[in-house]
Amino acid sequence: MLRGRSRCCGTRISARYPLTELTTALLFATTVLVLWDDPTEIALGLVFVAMLVAVTLTDLERRIIPNKILLVTAAIGVAIAAVGDPGSLPERAIAAVAAGALFFLAALAYPRGMGLGDVKLAATMGLFLGREVAPAIFVALLAGSVVGLAMIARNGAGARKQAIPFGPFLAFGGVVGLLLGSELIDLYLGTFS
Repeated sequence: MLRGRSRCCGTRISARYPLTELTTALLFATTVLVLWDDPTEIALGLVFVAMLVAVTLTDLERRIIPNKILLVTAAIGVAIAAVGDPGSLPERAIAAVAAGALFFLAALAYPRGMGLGDVKLAATMGLFLGREVAPAIFVALLAGSVVGLAMIARNGAGARKQAIPFGPFLAFGGVVGLLLGSELIDLYLGTFS
């Protein structure tokens, strides 16, 4: 009805805004459908995917993952888990420390390649996903590697010096971990046990 323009000033509305809203709505609906039988996991999942959308957009646009988003989201996640599933808090804490430590070591080994925002995002993912953070990180690393290799194949060796934000890959892995993490762990354990 507005023909892609703001009602108040007539400025053109970027396609990014309706795409973001559509993506968030689809993630919310999928989260509710997949986690339907557990209200605590639904609440955690909705907060989690909202954070992942915000982090992805910020990292793509500004190449930063804001501490405020991560801290508030982590506090909300701990509060929801403490009320709805207090027995899961030790596993969530261990997953947060393990994921954060893994990425912290990567940041120490290659500071230009990994930022501390990625470290904190991985730790926050551990709080929300628990053991499902393992397949989430695997998917994130795999997706990042595929994109990196595609860039090298397209642009040659010079592409190795191009920086790409890793937050969106972690967010993608986080969504996979949330929606399919348990099944992926069961598949792995069934295949290699």
